[in-house]
Amino acid sequence: MKKLKNEKEMVKKAIDEGMKYGENRGVVEFEATDSQEEKIEYIYRLLVHDNVIQPIPEDQISQKAMKHKLAIWASKLK
Repeated sequence: MKKLKNEKEMVKKAIDEGMKYGENRGVVEFEATDSQEEKIEYIYRLLVHDNVIQPIPEDQISQKAMKHKLAIWASKLK
């Protein structure tokens, strides 16, 4: 897994855009008390469920892998 140049910024963008995506679909309401890890996992699983991104093999899923996948997704958004 090759780290992106600006991965931290892309992860932040992915969380913001993923939260909007989930709330616009009406499937989730994020709370201020939700941790970043919870948000990342929920957004990742929602995007995989909706076939927006390709899933990571189950035996390779980790916070780091999910963050990387979301950062790639966010880097492709306008």
